[in-house]
Formats: sequence, C-alpha cells, structure tokens
Amino acid sequence: MEQRPGETRPQVVCGRNAVEEALASGRADQLLLAREENSPALRRLAALAAAAGVPVKEVTRQKLASLCGEANHQGVALTLAAAPYATLDDLLAAAKQRGEAPFLVLCDSLEDPHNLGAILRTAECVGVHGVVLPKRRSVSLTPAVAKAASGALLHMPVARVANLAEAVTRLQQAGVWVYGAHMEGEDYRTVDYTGGCALVIGGEGGGLSRLLRQKCDKLVRLPMCGHVNSLNASVAAGVLLYRMAEGRPGMEGGGKA
Repeated sequence: MEQRPGETRPQVVCGRNAVEEALASGRADQLLLAREENSPALRRLAALAAAAGVPVKEVTRQKLASLCGEANHQGVALTLAAAPYATLDDLLAAAKQRGEAPFLVLCDSLEDPHNLGAILRTAECVGVHGVVLPKRRSVSLTPAVAKAASGALLHMPVARVANLAEAVTRLQQAGVWVYGAHMEGEDYRTVDYTGGCALVIGGEGGGLSRLLRQKCDKLVRLPMCGHVNSLNASVAAGVLLYRMAEGRPGMEGGGKA
C-alpha cells in the first residue's frame, strides 16, 4: 500500500514472537488477527491482548501483508500507540501529586485524529491532568494525533477505558463533577466549575451519547447566533476548557501568555 505524501502511518509489529513481546510494552494499540486462521498460537495472543485491555480485530491476510510489507506476519500484527497509555487511576494520582483538584477531559466517540490532537494541545496548555478515551469506536493515539498535538502528547497522559460511562461513575465517586458539552445544557458562562471537574466532549457526528448525557452532573452549551448549530469538537473543547480553567493553579494571572 502506497503512502501519500505527508501521511502518517502507525508503527506496526509483525510476527507472533514480536507481537507477544510488544503486548507488554504499554504502547499496544490494537491486535490484528488474520480471520482466515484459528490456530492455538493466535488464540493465545488474543487472550493476552484481552487481558492487557488491548482491542482485538480480525482482518484479511491481504490487510496484514499491506501493513507488514516484506515481514512475515504469521497471521498477526500489532499496531503501537504514539505514546504509552495511562489508567484512570494514574490521572487521579497525578492531580493528587500536584496538590490540585482533578481536571480531566473525556472524549466520547471522537474519530478525527486532528480533533483529538488539538484537544490534547489545549488540555496541556490549561493544566488538565489527563484525557480519557474509550477503547472502541474512538480514534487512538496514532501518529496523526501526535503530529496534530504538536508535542503535547509528550506531557499529557491519556487513559483508555473499556466503558466511558463507568469512568464517569468512578470520577463522580472520587468527588469530580462531570460536565457534558451539549446544546440542551446551561449557558457555560453561568456555571461554577470550582473543585474537581471533568469535561465530556462528544463525537463529530452524534455528539454525546444518550447514556453519557444522563450520567453527567450537568450539561453546558455554547450560545450561537449564526446559521450553523454546532462547533468543531476541538474548538468547543478549547472554549469550555479555558472557562473551566479560570482560577485554577497557573491560570489565575493568565498563565504564560
């Protein structure tokens, strides 16, 4: 498969032994198995991936060959994230270590790597302790995301969870108020964001899922007077995050400017 000029492709590990070693690296992103095969060795790798929380996907041998080139893939390949994934507990621990109330971003079904990269960049600028992604139906930490983040991924921990709604519950149990960006919410300028807080940003197509809308402590909206009824996800996140960051450590006097 030819690579277009300027296109970024994921780093791929091919072959059974190499994949098994890479599964323990912390950067395992997705395990790809040849759907035409069902050997004990591949089932074992699938079990190891599941135990490590790594999504497993069946693909054709032609797809594996296009990713691995001349390397012998042996029916399996592993894509690597541009940075190691953290856990939700890691993000909460980072806030505690800094002596600050948690400040997090959760992305619900975000698919555009440029949107995620821009959100990571803004999140790093305003002092967010970490970003949370779902394992499925979401863009992962691809090279395109790292490029769009312009270095922010080096400093911004990203956790990946099996269930975003359960992550919201976990945060609420930890005393974090969860705000969802939605057009039916309150004017974002009238809301008090003091204390631990998390912002949930919906995907480019459907916005926040119904379940997450119900789970959030409060929904907030950005007033609009134009002809379109929504903003780009990363733009909306930027406006809301700067509002939420007002008065937080490092932002009281306007930050670094």
